[in-house]
Amino acid sequence: MADDSGNGFMWFLAGLGIGAVVGVLYAPRSGAEMREAILDKAEEGRDFVKGRARQVREQATDWVERGKDVVGQQKDQFRSAFEAGRQAYREATTEGTTPKS
Repeated sequence: MADDSGNGFMWFLAGLGIGAVVGVLYAPRSGAEMREAILDKAEEGRDFVKGRARQVREQATDWVERGKDVVGQQKDQFRSAFEAGRQAYREATTEGTTPKS
């Protein structure tokens, strides 16, 4: 489901860009003004994409950190359970043996 929203967002951006280019091309401007407008729109698009990429990178970093925390917690829990099992085994085996007199 997340892929669908990302795909839809990309189509939205593509449509936005195409619409901006068509609008600039049909606007009554001179060649120099038109080129400048196209460059301005391209820079705006580049800045938007850079900002979005930065947000995605920060979110991915957050997810990685959360994943590391969860793995660390699971590792600690496993280690505690293992040690408790080892201790229970030691106690069970030492209680079962009686010293010979």
